[in-house]
Amino acid sequence: MHPLFRSRGFKLLVAAGCLAGMGAQFVRPELTNPPVTANFQPPARVKEILQNSCYNCHSNETRLAWFDQVVPAIWLVADHVEKGRRHLNFSHLGGAPIAEQKAVMFECVSQIKLGAMPLKSYLLGHPGAKVTPGELLELAQYLDTLKPHVAVDADATAARDAELAKWARTGLAKNVQPAPNGIEYPADYRNWKAISSTDRADNGTMREILGNDVAVRAIQAGEINPWPDGTIFAKVAWIQEAEADGSIRAGKFKQVEFMIKDSAKYAATKGWGWARWLGTDLHPFGTSASFTSSCVSCHLPLRANDYVFTLPLKDQPGE
Repeated sequence: MHPLFRSRGFKLLVAAGCLAGMGAQFVRPELTNPPVTANFQPPARVKEILQNSCYNCHSNETRLAWFDQVVPAIWLVADHVEKGRRHLNFSHLGGAPIAEQKAVMFECVSQIKLGAMPLKSYLLGHPGAKVTPGELLELAQYLDTLKPHVAVDADATAARDAELAKWARTGLAKNVQPAPNGIEYPADYRNWKAISSTDRADNGTMREILGNDVAVRAIQAGEINPWPDGTIFAKVAWIQEAEADGSIRAGKFKQVEFMIKDSAKYAATKGWGWARWLGTDLHPFGTSASFTSSCVSCHLPLRANDYVFTLPLKDQPGE
């Protein structure tokens, strides 16, 4: 044995370390399970998957393994649970509007697909919480059942077409109020280039993504990761309507939302400014500037893609 290990000073150091470790076990954050007020109630199999993979951090039914309760692990666990419950709590979700419940499930499936949830650090100690490909398919199939089916109303078709023509020609509203974070409504976005499209299974919308001149030039130059400052995306959403032959057309206008790249101005929100306006009267989404936290958390798994979900189509002008 090395003489250092036999020295009195080393033994005292080890003893002090042990005492400090034992004492630290009494310095513990408070982590309790508050009452379940309105538990989310999907089909039994869907709930079983969520309970196994999500509930420990996203509900008031947290069950800790013995190794989660040892200092310093409990400090990290308590922080994760506090943040997880604040963002999404299945123990309260059942009391939310159905549209919100659907949106939460869409985000859950999206985050799992992208590998963002469950957290990789959590899976290191809880490998059984990993969502298998089969379980992810079950969640996606459940999400698909939530998609509303809106049939084309012949009497309303002319009105819908007139609304769409007005949107393309002049916009839908005048004197639109700014978003709660101060972003002004970019009324000229209707003249931007279409760069991609997508849809949302949870709320039955079809979406066109438009880009301003800065975004289009970046696409043509292949410089989209990161996107240059000045880039703006507009995502325009319409309710899907199903024709008798099964084809889908744009129905009523739902909303338009924007991502504005300014790495300095919006450093606190990952370099992007976020804003959304709802309905044909274009009323701003959110009651305070804090609404952007939900935007950031949804896009966070795309950090390697500059937080942008939808890649541009390959047939852009100049490509």
